[in-house]
Amino acid sequence: MMKNKTQTILYHILCILLAILFIFPLVWMVASSMKPEVQVYNDMGSLKAFLPSGHVSEWFAPYTSIFNRFNIVRYISNSLIYALSVTVGSIIVNSMAGFAFATIDFKFKKLIFGLLIASLVIPGETIIITKFVVTQNLGLVDNPLAVILPLISTPLYIYMFTVFFEAVTKDLEEAAMMEGANKFQIYWKIFLPMSKPAIATVGTLSFILSWNDYIWPLMVMTDSNRYPLQVAITNINNTQPVYINQVMAILTISTIPLIIIYVFFQKYLVQGMGATGTGVK
Repeated sequence: MMKNKTQTILYHILCILLAILFIFPLVWMVASSMKPEVQVYNDMGSLKAFLPSGHVSEWFAPYTSIFNRFNIVRYISNSLIYALSVTVGSIIVNSMAGFAFATIDFKFKKLIFGLLIASLVIPGETIIITKFVVTQNLGLVDNPLAVILPLISTPLYIYMFTVFFEAVTKDLEEAAMMEGANKFQIYWKIFLPMSKPAIATVGTLSFILSWNDYIWPLMVMTDSNRYPLQVAITNINNTQPVYINQVMAILTISTIPLIIIYVFFQKYLVQGMGATGTGVK
C-alpha cells in the first residue's frame, strides 16, 4: 500500500514538473507581450522575464501598436474562415465516407479501405508538389478554396468515423429501413447525431490543423490580403522595424483560439478517442 502511494506521489510530482517545463515558454511569451521592448531584454535571465510590466497602462501597448501597423483583423478573419470551413467540411465529408464504409457493401470495399489506411503512413510533405500542380491545373491558385479543399478529406478522420459507425448496433439501421428511411436519412437522422464524440474530435483536430497550417497557404496564396494569420506572422516578423514585444503579442493572439478550443473541448476529445460507437465512453 505504501509503495503504491509513493509511486502515485512521484507520478504527480513528475507530471507537475513536466507541465511547468512546457508552460514556461507560453508564460514568457504572454509576459513579454505586456511590457516595453527594452524591459523584455533587461529582464532576460531573471524571474522578471515571466512577469508583465509593473505598469498596467503598458500591458496592451504592444497589441495596440501591432494592430495599428498591420491589418491583423483581416488576417484573423481569414484564418477563422478557412478553419471553420475546413471543420464543417471535414465533419460532413469524412462522416459520410465513414458511414459508407461501415454500412454499405460495394465492390473492392476492403481493398479501398486498406489503401486508405496505408495512406496514413505517407507524410503530407511528400505529395505537396503534386497537390500544388493539381491546384494550379484547376485554376484555384490564390483562391480560398485552394486552402480549404485539400484539408477537408483526411484518411484518419474517415477511419475514426468508420470505426465509430461500425460499433453502432445494426438493429437501429434495420428498424429505420423498415420504416421506409433511405440511406441518407439513416445517416443524417440516426448515425450522425449519435456520433457527437467523433464529431467533436474530428472538428477540433480539423480546426487546429487548419489554424496552424503554414506551408500550404504560403504556396497557393500570392495576395497578402488573403493570408491566414500564421503566414502573416512571418511577414510581420520580416517587416522592419521588428519589435520583440509586438512579435510576442501577435504570437499570443494566434495561440488564444487553440487554448480556448482545448479548454472547452478537452472532454469531448477524450470521449471521441475512447468512444465505443454508441456515444458512450
